[in-house]
Amino acid sequence: MELGPILLMLVVLFFLARIASSVIERFGLPGLIGEIVLGIIIANVVIDGTSLLTLMDLKLPIPELDLPGNDNYSILSTFSELGVIFLLFSVGLETRVKDLLGSGKTAMFVAVLGVIIPFILGFVYIQVTDGNFHHAMFLAAAMVATSVGITAQVIKDMHLLDKKESRIIISAAVIDDVLGMVVLAIVKGTAGSSGGLDIMGLVIIIIEAVVFVLGVILIAKKGVPAITSWWVRMNSKRATPLKRPNALVLGLIACLFFAWLAEEIGLAAIIGSFLAGMLFADYAEETGLMHSVETLTAFFIPFFFVNVGMQVDVSTLGDMTVIITVIVVLIIALISKYLGCGLGAKLGERGLSRDSFNIIGIGMIPRGEVGIIVASIGLGIMVEGAPALSPQLYSVIVIMAVATTIIAPPLLSRTYRKKYPEVDKDEDTIVE
Repeated sequence: MELGPILLMLVVLFFLARIASSVIERFGLPGLIGEIVLGIIIANVVIDGTSLLTLMDLKLPIPELDLPGNDNYSILSTFSELGVIFLLFSVGLETRVKDLLGSGKTAMFVAVLGVIIPFILGFVYIQVTDGNFHHAMFLAAAMVATSVGITAQVIKDMHLLDKKESRIIISAAVIDDVLGMVVLAIVKGTAGSSGGLDIMGLVIIIIEAVVFVLGVILIAKKGVPAITSWWVRMNSKRATPLKRPNALVLGLIACLFFAWLAEEIGLAAIIGSFLAGMLFADYAEETGLMHSVETLTAFFIPFFFVNVGMQVDVSTLGDMTVIITVIVVLIIALISKYLGCGLGAKLGERGLSRDSFNIIGIGMIPRGEVGIIVASIGLGIMVEGAPALSPQLYSVIVIMAVATTIIAPPLLSRTYRKKYPEVDKDEDTIVE
């Protein structure tokens, strides 16, 4: 393995990714879209028989043939996987257990129905049209995801974080994150079955996932505060207090350990890293851990989104069947979250107005990076010599995730303005 070409490849990709992200952000769209588009261009655009893929000596693996790529791609893939692990760790740092447990009935209904309805509709559609159980499971799991970061930015920019609908959306998103991790654990676990549904195996997977999640929540609620109190008491008795442990070092050890542990018991690594983040959520701001991890993800995560784009085979979009699937999946993605979360809010609060129904339903629509992460995991798992998620459906999910991320913010801004006309009409509500 020659180090020089690998370092050059990383420099070029990181530089281009940051440029692509900055350009897209100027149009008011999330930077990750620019990084995904860059990946698509690298893998699919050929000029005079030469592509950026060739210039950087990148050979993509062929999942359906289980053929590995070269050293350059192996390094890129590793950076990509580390990026998504650190990304979910940072999401966990924003998920406080006390917020999760005190989210309220309405937020709980919003989250639960916002998971169940998209999953069922996505699963049934692919099972009926495709017939592949694993394809259906991974697409359904990708439909469950909510990227609340996009919605939260819109709400923040409009200075409406104190409104009832905003509190419900943010609280429901916290629960949605945890439920999404449980769903992903179950879906990944079923990928070990032979194509049908093994009820006993599914029960075991569910138990493992629930025990793992609840165990970490219990540690975060009881264990971490107890350890912190013990440290304070012990230090108060010493003439010379011990130096406070480096929060980033402890966080990274926990992040990587729980990611490894999740993989060892058959769950996804990102589930472990997400839960590890929850352990430090109450102390992330005061210790500076949040800022440190953001710096880390700023370097690693562009490689993940560029890699996501590189897996998209544009030639598959010339197939009318795939185009129809994209359209139908996008419609299902929009309607299922809107109705599921809106109905959940209505069940939790009978007197909810139509405007509030619309705000909550639309606010939970963006799939963003979470849906893409689920698709990447499905593409990388081999079942009976083929990916658990087909390359065609992978492309469909990426397009769906990007489209919902673009569509939701302006709709949400409009519905908020309809209910709260006092919001400054000239305020820029375009998200990062």
